[in-house]
Amino acid sequence: MTSAPGNPPVPDAVQAKAEALRQDIERHNFHYYVQDDPLISDQDYDRLLQQLQDLEQQYPELVTLDSPTQRVGPLADTLFTDAPHAVPMLSLDNAFSDDDLRDFDRRVRERLGLEGPMEYACEPKLDGLAVSLLYSNGVLQRAATRGDGTVGEDITANVRTIGSVPLRLRGQQVPPELEVRGEVYMPKAAFETLNRSLAAAGEKTFVNPRNAAAGSLRQKNPRITASRPLQLCCYSATIADSDSNENSALEKSHYKLLGLLKGWGLRINEDVELVQGIDACLDYYQQLHQRRDQLPYEIDGIVYKVNDLAQQQRLGAVSRAPRWAIARKLPAQEVTSRVLAVEFQVGRTGAITPVARLEPAFVGGVTVSNATLHNMDEIRRLDLHVGDQVMIRRAGDVIPQVVKILAEHRPADAQAVIAPRECPVCGSAVDQPEGEVVARCSGGIYCPAQRREANRHYASRKALDIEGLGDKVVQLLVDQGLVKTIAGLYHLTVAELLPLERMAEKSASNLVAAIDASRQPVLHRFIYALGIREVGEATAKALASHFGTLEALMAAGEEQLQQVEDVGPIVAAHVRQFFREPHNQEIIHGLAQAGVQWQAAQRSARAESPLNGKKVVLTGTLSAMTRDEAKEALEALGAKVVGSVSAKTDYLVAGEAAGSKRDKAEKLQVEILDESAFLHLLSQRDGSGD
Repeated sequence: MTSAPGNPPVPDAVQAKAEALRQDIERHNFHYYVQDDPLISDQDYDRLLQQLQDLEQQYPELVTLDSPTQRVGPLADTLFTDAPHAVPMLSLDNAFSDDDLRDFDRRVRERLGLEGPMEYACEPKLDGLAVSLLYSNGVLQRAATRGDGTVGEDITANVRTIGSVPLRLRGQQVPPELEVRGEVYMPKAAFETLNRSLAAAGEKTFVNPRNAAAGSLRQKNPRITASRPLQLCCYSATIADSDSNENSALEKSHYKLLGLLKGWGLRINEDVELVQGIDACLDYYQQLHQRRDQLPYEIDGIVYKVNDLAQQQRLGAVSRAPRWAIARKLPAQEVTSRVLAVEFQVGRTGAITPVARLEPAFVGGVTVSNATLHNMDEIRRLDLHVGDQVMIRRAGDVIPQVVKILAEHRPADAQAVIAPRECPVCGSAVDQPEGEVVARCSGGIYCPAQRREANRHYASRKALDIEGLGDKVVQLLVDQGLVKTIAGLYHLTVAELLPLERMAEKSASNLVAAIDASRQPVLHRFIYALGIREVGEATAKALASHFGTLEALMAAGEEQLQQVEDVGPIVAAHVRQFFREPHNQEIIHGLAQAGVQWQAAQRSARAESPLNGKKVVLTGTLSAMTRDEAKEALEALGAKVVGSVSAKTDYLVAGEAAGSKRDKAEKLQVEILDESAFLHLLSQRDGSGD
């Protein structure tokens, strides 16, 4: 047993348990951060950490510098003080073209006196913050920024909070003194999540992942750094007295040195490759350039290093850069431009999106002149004005984003951006419910910008199910100006359809006949076909059943609409706004004039139905009706048809070849109905039965 003066002795068994917990936690850290292969759930990991915390709280003598519980501590006295580098942290020369890279390879081979191809290690150049980690006897002693290459800043307290930084190295052959160089970065997905949370809290967001990583590492409070999703990726190391180290044989190559670092518990980049010759280096560049947008992290280039460490030493360095390495830059993904105008575009679902028209700028390998602004909330957050100088970012084959305005360059005649009150395409009122960030055109089926989607939805299987009126045909009809609204479908003629691509006389005749056959839809299908926002199949059925006629539904106020089952204030507002819009009233009137006669719905007495509120699962094949017909019959009686069997399922309707759902229902003792029993249950729609 051991103890400090005045403290109770620490039992040997407790010491052993604490050490076992520390080793277990670090083993799981290694598999999670380095191997990307977690062995346990986050909950189980938290439980292990809590056990160690409890022991250390009971016996403070157990606390060690490298304990996993000590990642987050108070503000250290050394934070941001000078941290000299024993070995300078050099910068890299840049290559901007294939020719630049070939010149680098030629110089390397000439200096070494070699004629054959060189062996290079190719690495993604992460866009983060370079750091140096000093380990003594395997325990992290200090972390520092690059600074000017000779002297950096001590950021040990903050780096200790990063989960992928081991506080104690793994393995039996860890060198007594080891300095590791790496890049602290923030993964793309984590960056987006962080910015969303900062914006929701009304705090300033970061322009890009690199700024987010740098800003997070320079927090004065390590607890804030600990809350940020940072990662470390190591790319080099210096081992003191390496000649006497058992690992010295492996240190002859940079690539093998990276393998050593991984074995000691440090994260390296799995996209590193060893290649022969300059042509292979160029191939690696092209492959990674093509994959750039799919990578989970940001890169701004590729680093090529002579793999042989002895050759590196012979090549040496000049000024602030080594002769044995070079960075091939990728096209910039951020540039500055000027906002010439802000226009508002209407999407196929009516969403109104502001788009900045920019002075043309070359970014991400292409020239761009437009950038999305998402919505008016984003414009207000940026405080963007027409005339502003802005930073734009392009990641992937998508429209660039405005990520920051340069307020100090704002001209005196800059103009504020005003949100439209009317749709810029059709003139309908713009609707933006309280609490929502997206404004939408209320024109719906009238708005030309929404024309294709409105017609496609109207003809879809769950709406009016017009055979032959698929996406391609709808697109042709809209592009050729043959259909301006859904009412126009009923005025199409065979002669108008024949000139269309792939439209023969028979297919044209069949399409006109299918459209004609849809003139008497049941009410709930017609309501669904109108494409009212937030009104799906179930809501359309509930509205039809409650009001009985379209006229009654159109005249209903929001309070009346909210009396319908599952219709809340938001859906009620959307329904009311849709029918209040004069343009939509014109379309419905046009449909009626074209001979469309929606059938009144029978207002079922759901309360008396034995199926009202019951959860039913359908499986297998029924002989008397299709699956959709069975679903409609059940929902008409108030049942809720769900897709999977659970303990909350009331009935399983089992047709032929019922399969695994029947087996699960039997295990859960859910009542199973064959087709005969199901049809009998449906016959009790008036509550009387036989």
